[in-house]
Amino acid sequence: MSTDQLSIIFAALADPTRRAILAHLAKGEASVTELAQPFEMSLPAISKHLKVLERAGLIARGREAQWRPCRLEAEPLKDAADWIEQYRQFWEQSLDRLDEYLQELQAEEKKPDRQP
Repeated sequence: MSTDQLSIIFAALADPTRRAILAHLAKGEASVTELAQPFEMSLPAISKHLKVLERAGLIARGREAQWRPCRLEAEPLKDAADWIEQYRQFWEQSLDRLDEYLQELQAEEKKPDRQP
């Protein structure tokens, strides 16, 4: 996955409304009207959020007669999670080294003073 696409995904995920929409779609397909219900915004405003999510590849819109259901596309989320995983490993290793250092310091403090 290109860095540019990853930037588009993270930009889409940066908005709490869009994250809430994704959470709703994780439960199954929904129409724009259904997705708009929990928010105090117009259908055109929700549609703009959906376009951002669609551009990021996070959702797909279908067409069934008059109904245009939206559904979650999880693959880009996996790509973002894989990218984040690298940094989780970095922080875990850093925290493990810090833990080892703190244990060494505590062990030093517990040693009785050896004075000649």
